[in-house]
Amino acid sequence: MSTVTVRYFAGARAASGVDTESRDAASLDELVGQIVADHGERLERVLTACSFLIDGTTTRDRSHALSPGAVVDVLPPFAGG
Repeated sequence: MSTVTVRYFAGARAASGVDTESRDAASLDELVGQIVADHGERLERVLTACSFLIDGTTTRDRSHALSPGAVVDVLPPFAGG
């Protein structure tokens, strides 16, 4: 297990109810399972459209291994112009 920091932005922050939290997870898939279990269906729906930044690198690969101390940013699609 790796302790990682999860940072939520925009709709993901609203759905989770927190800005940041620490989690113990070995992969992105395990992390997503934990946060959905704890924060519920609303966050699960938001996550279907999210991308993830792991230590500054974008991924949608849920099998991605997480290193100890990694920072995982949960990024919903942004609108703007």
